[in-house]
Amino acid sequence: MRQLPNIITLCNLFCGALAIICVLHAPEFRVEFNGNEYTVTNPEPVYWASALVVLAAIFDFFDGLVARLLKVQSPMGKELDSLADVVTFGVVPGMMLYRLLRSAYYQMPDAFEVSMVNVAPALLVPCFAAYRLAKFNLDTRQSENFIGVPTPAVGLLVASFPMILLYNPYNLAHWLQNIWVLYGIIAVLCYLMVAEIPMLSLKVKEKSLKANWTRLLLVVLVLVSMPFLNYATVPFIFICYVILSLAVPPKVTPA
Repeated sequence: MRQLPNIITLCNLFCGALAIICVLHAPEFRVEFNGNEYTVTNPEPVYWASALVVLAAIFDFFDGLVARLLKVQSPMGKELDSLADVVTFGVVPGMMLYRLLRSAYYQMPDAFEVSMVNVAPALLVPCFAAYRLAKFNLDTRQSENFIGVPTPAVGLLVASFPMILLYNPYNLAHWLQNIWVLYGIIAVLCYLMVAEIPMLSLKVKEKSLKANWTRLLLVVLVLVSMPFLNYATVPFIFICYVILSLAVPPKVTPA
């Protein structure tokens, strides 16, 4: 039973590694339309990658919970959790944004002249995620809440993008095919992960309503918005999470 939390963490890592395979193995083929050739990506494997990130987030939630319940928390478990998270919630979102950038460039007239330099900024996400996780392991101020947006939140946000492209709620797919919007998203996410901004943790340590009303508000917003926003609920809740953390800064342990 002592190794059960670590096994759950490895399930997180397994999902992340499998999601990378799904993203990178999404086959591309050329089609001809009005005398012009276009490269099209079969999106189905990327949708599976989104589902795997969600499943990994569930494992990521339960590994720590099980460790606390069994009272088997350990430095190794903490390090293993960060190693899994950098893959699942760092590398996978980076690969998804890489695919989205390529797809956005394919919509442009000079698509076949696009350099690797144009899509390389997507790889900044795993770099900043790794920095954020290393910092988290050494930062004693983040025992109760976070400083900077946690990587699972970033991973779930980016994992929602392929589903938004598929179902196109409120015509958001149009914006995710704009290279400058994607560059902006990459820059904002990288900044938020390492910013010295206290961010709310969803861990419940006190049972009073006063201590947990912000968490309860987020849950209510999820339940209310899902029927109306569909997959756009994820970016909506992400934005609400950041705004709520800025408006009502959670307590962090002094350095």
